[in-house]
Amino acid sequence: MCRSIKTLRPPVLPEEATEEEIRAAALQYVRKVSGFRAPAAHNQEVFDHAVDAIAEATAELLAGLEVRGAAARKAG
Repeated sequence: MCRSIKTLRPPVLPEEATEEEIRAAALQYVRKVSGFRAPAAHNQEVFDHAVDAIAEATAELLAGLEVRGAAARKAG
């Protein structure tokens, strides 16, 4: 859907995604869905809230994912 959002889990990203990377992906998602690169002043609050909510959901998703074989790759 949004080519500028990169995969944030191993093995694509060898280490854990940073808060900055998660927030950047959330921002790209909100921009794509809303159709606004930067919202007007009257939409800023709802735009920022959406970015925060998506970043939080993304962090929760990444924390809960089990990537099979990732531990074997780290050990090798």
